[in-house]
Amino acid sequence: MSSEPVRPTTAQLRSLFLFESLDAGQLDWLAERGRVETRAAGSAVYLEGEPATCFHVLMDGTVSMSRRVRGDEVEVIRTSQRGVYGGATQAYLDVPQVYLNSLRAVSDATFLVLPAETFAYAVRTWFPMAMHLLEGLFIGMRETQTRVGERERLLALGALSAGLTHELNNPAGAAVRATAVLRERVAAMRHKLAMIADGRLDARGLHELVALQEDAVKRAADAPTLSALAASDAEDELTDWLDEHEVTAGWDLAPTLVAGGLDVAWLTRIEPAVGRDNLENALRWLTYTVDTELLMREIDEAVGRISGLVGAAKQYSQLDRAPYQVVDVHDLLDATLVMFKAKIPPGVRLVREYDRTLPPLPGYAAELNQVWTNLVDNALGAMGGTGTLTVRTSRDADCLVVEVGDTGPGIPEHVRPRIFEPFFTTKPVGEGTGLGLDISYRIVVHKHHGDIQVESAPGATTFRVLLPLTTPTNPPTS
Repeated sequence: MSSEPVRPTTAQLRSLFLFESLDAGQLDWLAERGRVETRAAGSAVYLEGEPATCFHVLMDGTVSMSRRVRGDEVEVIRTSQRGVYGGATQAYLDVPQVYLNSLRAVSDATFLVLPAETFAYAVRTWFPMAMHLLEGLFIGMRETQTRVGERERLLALGALSAGLTHELNNPAGAAVRATAVLRERVAAMRHKLAMIADGRLDARGLHELVALQEDAVKRAADAPTLSALAASDAEDELTDWLDEHEVTAGWDLAPTLVAGGLDVAWLTRIEPAVGRDNLENALRWLTYTVDTELLMREIDEAVGRISGLVGAAKQYSQLDRAPYQVVDVHDLLDATLVMFKAKIPPGVRLVREYDRTLPPLPGYAAELNQVWTNLVDNALGAMGGTGTLTVRTSRDADCLVVEVGDTGPGIPEHVRPRIFEPFFTTKPVGEGTGLGLDISYRIVVHKHHGDIQVESAPGATTFRVLLPLTTPTNPPTS
């Protein structure tokens, strides 16, 4: 091959549809700056992700264009049409560019090659009005996508935050109520203890009463939850025993004693320890003991629930963690589902089918949570309050798979090809931005080099997210 570049002729340029309307001076200018290159069959013309330095126009031969998906090269077009072009197609925007796809010669192929700066100058200089329009469209679309995307994220976060607030309010309210009652019970215990220990109970009786108290606490901690019918029968039996032993308002003590796992056989141990005269005071003191233990258990459960919700919110937001990390995908999914709990209608059944043998996943955890949020929200919206939401994980070769399925009416076939388009939505005006799936697609495909697929039929729609399990050679740190 000669060291001097082969220049195209003006006749060759005019035969290509991109240049057929240019005047002689413009064609001469391009001919001086362009070159003709031939690539052998099977060779790469340019590769996706490399700096976009040249604009290529096919003059002869067959080429294929491909994109990387899940680490594989997926051919998107194959053509022999003269004049088709690729490469630095947006060089005129004057922003750093990389090749958005790969171009390969299927047969020996000849190209007109223009340096990116030459192509950019020609477009900017010869078509100023078109340039302003293209630049405006590009910048406007980018800004709109950014702002509406941020709005989409804020709306989703706002809805989930409202649900989280509702979920936090229940255990917090329970803890406050239990604390107030506990304060009353402790005060009553002090009063009863004073009555018991006013000199009428000797040291032996007091020690036996304390031993009964410790046993009651252990029973309350391990007390099983009875069915309504079993609890009612046990309360009736205890009330009868208390009445027989002339305990005032025994019906009021019975529910607490039953909840604490105490029965008639246990109560018969009290009188021999404290005597007949102290039976009622000892019973009430022991009942207060059981009640305080049950209340503390309720508070413990409420605080544990709050801690769990806060932990889920922390896992969901990933605020204190590096953007890129290795995570258990099930932790992310569970955190998202906890955030959604208040939004899942009573008529929707949630099914988790997790493959717990899956290895950790490298990725952007907070952004993956956004993907699950969009998919779950769409599934719930599709079902209209009734159906089954299924979240499933599995493995497909070197990819981890997350599936979100619903039993809604399905996505119409004519709509399916457009669901990942920006701003496309089937929701009523004001209820959707049309960016949820577009954002999800960009997070999965562009940022994680994965894939997102959909299968839909009436009563069964499944979005399938495939994420590579292999860590990139140089994983990002921020």
